[in-house]
Amino acid sequence: MDRQAVTRRFFIGSAAAALAGGLVPRAGAASRRFEVERSDAEWRRLLSPQAYAVLRQSKTERAGSSPLDRERRRGVYHCGGCRLPLFSSAAKYDSGTGWPSFHSPLANAVGTRPDRSLFFTRTEVHCRRCGGHLGHVFDDGPPPTGKRYCMNGAALIFVPRA
Repeated sequence: MDRQAVTRRFFIGSAAAALAGGLVPRAGAASRRFEVERSDAEWRRLLSPQAYAVLRQSKTERAGSSPLDRERRRGVYHCGGCRLPLFSSAAKYDSGTGWPSFHSPLANAVGTRPDRSLFFTRTEVHCRRCGGHLGHVFDDGPPPTGKRYCMNGAALIFVPRA
């Protein structure tokens, strides 16, 4: 087997492992201070296993698995970790990606940081109050911002407007 085939196989295998298992650690939340801080044991007790994996370990839920992607009622999407209001349903749109998507967050709701966990840099979005991983933001969204805040439904709690 030639060296180029081995290198390509290693690259593809490494990328698949990183995507499937989130094996590449992400820099960020552990080294930063937030208004709401809890021990790992407290987060595990407060969150479902899936919410913990997303919010505290920066995992990604399977595309199309969240009922919030299909949520159409008016209301507000809150952080699943600390309940901070993050996104209005007025900013939600169907991106066709399989994850709840928004063109903009509420004011002073989220923070961002570079995510180099894959073989390219993305922009991670986290709750500005507890540091919980929410998803990523991309520059391929609709007007008025041109942004696509592609969020994990497991990181969010929807509160319908009464």
